[in-house]
Amino acid sequence: MYTILLVDDEKRMLDLLELYLAPKGYRCVKCESGVAAIRYLENNKADLVLLDVMMPEMDGWETCKQIREFSNVPIIMVTARGETTDVVQGLKIGADDYITKPFDESELLARIEAVLRRSVGKQAKLEFHGLVWDEAQHKAQYAGHDIFLTPKEFAILGLFLKNPNRVFSREQLIVTLWGYNANTEERTIDSHVKNIREKLRQAGFPIDQFLQTVWGVGYKWKSK
Repeated sequence: MYTILLVDDEKRMLDLLELYLAPKGYRCVKCESGVAAIRYLENNKADLVLLDVMMPEMDGWETCKQIREFSNVPIIMVTARGETTDVVQGLKIGADDYITKPFDESELLARIEAVLRRSVGKQAKLEFHGLVWDEAQHKAQYAGHDIFLTPKEFAILGLFLKNPNRVFSREQLIVTLWGYNANTEERTIDSHVKNIREKLRQAGFPIDQFLQTVWGVGYKWKSK
C-alpha cells in the first residue's frame, strides 16, 4: 500500500482528497502546514507528497525546497493558479508534477499513478551478503528479519551500498543527504553511522567487516 502525504491548510480539502484516494487503496496522512509535513518526512516514509502551494506561514514552494534538502520523495504541487510561470517554478525547485484546482478526480489519480510508476522505476533493490536494501519498499532486512532504520539512516546505508569502496567525507554525506545550504554538523553523521552499526550488529550482520571509518576523512563500505 502506498502512503500519500496530503499537505493543505484547509481541512476540508484534506478530507476531500482522502475521500478520493482512500477507496483506491492509498494510505493518506494529513498535514495542515508545511512545517508539519517536513517534520513528518524527517521521521517517517511517504511514497508521494500532494502539496498545496497557497498556505500561510510557509507556502508550498518553500516547503518543497526544504523537503528536497533531505528527501527525494515524489512531489505533486496543487494550486488554484495555472500560469506557466508557476508550473516552471515548481519544476525548477524539485516538484515532479503539477495539478491545478479545481481538478477532476480521474486526472488526479492518473497523475499520482504516473509519478509513482516513474519513481518506482528509479528505485533499487540491493543485496550484499544477505543484507537486503529495498528502496521501493523502504525496507532493510538481514536473514529475513526487518532492520528498522530512520529515513536518514536508510539513505546513508543505501549510499554506501551503491558506492562500495568509495570514501565519503562527512561533508560529502551532509551535502548529498541534506543539501548545500544545510546547517547540519559533522557529528550528526557520526551519530547516524553509529546507529546504523548498532542496528545491523543487533540483527546479526557483520557490519564491522564492511562499514569502516577512514580516520581524518569519513567512512567507506568495503566490498570484500
